[in-house]
Amino acid sequence: MLLAASVSSAQEAIPANARLVSFDGPSGTLRGYFYVPDGKGPFPAVLWNHGSERLPGAQPELAAFYTSHGFVFFLPHRSGQGKSPGNYIMEEIQGSRSGQAAVQAQQVANDDVAAAMTWLRAQKQVDTNRIAVSGCSFGGIQTLLAAEKGLGARAFIAFAPAAKSWGNETLQARLEKAVQNAKGPVFVLQAKNDFSVGPTNDLGKIAKSNGGQAEIYPAFGSSPQDGHWAFATSKAGIEVWQKDVLDFIHAAFEKPIKP
Repeated sequence: MLLAASVSSAQEAIPANARLVSFDGPSGTLRGYFYVPDGKGPFPAVLWNHGSERLPGAQPELAAFYTSHGFVFFLPHRSGQGKSPGNYIMEEIQGSRSGQAAVQAQQVANDDVAAAMTWLRAQKQVDTNRIAVSGCSFGGIQTLLAAEKGLGARAFIAFAPAAKSWGNETLQARLEKAVQNAKGPVFVLQAKNDFSVGPTNDLGKIAKSNGGQAEIYPAFGSSPQDGHWAFATSKAGIEVWQKDVLDFIHAAFEKPIKP
């Protein structure tokens, strides 16, 4: 179901070039932003996994980048974040001291990603043979878990997955397994001044051994948060990695999908 772009929200106005959409999640209705480029489709698509922030917003700079290159851009809001109702997952994670509990919470969140992919693949504007999944931080983790499932996507681009929680050995082992079992090529990337570049150093080795890619870029901005989030989502950050990511996606579209 598509909701009119004039729907009011206490959080933010809906961008003029976006549609607020509603789709079935595992525990109820989820919502997200759906951007379609100009021209005649079907188009390749990118599903973007937002981070752990309570209000992910509409990511207009990322949307502008991808739609300008002929991609549909879909930003689903997971349960309890942004425009999707439910319990805020970070409260559940922070309330537990167990590394395994944190991993389980990530697995539950990934069910929302799978539901979003099901909805995206059903849209007539989307070329289902050319879909990439990407995300940053918590969303980078979700991207790697999605890579293990495949979900019909052809490329997986994970910015700074678990950079703020790389000391969680249980989570690290889970992500190493996900990259090892990925159903398509994985690109792990970060700026040098991120909170930790361990994810790219460690997961990148596995990704490259399976036909993927890894890259640590020069420091971005003036703080670890700049290197972590602004690098992945701001216009200035996009200018740093755009060619590498687009080249990676288009090359992946030419490769067969792993069974």
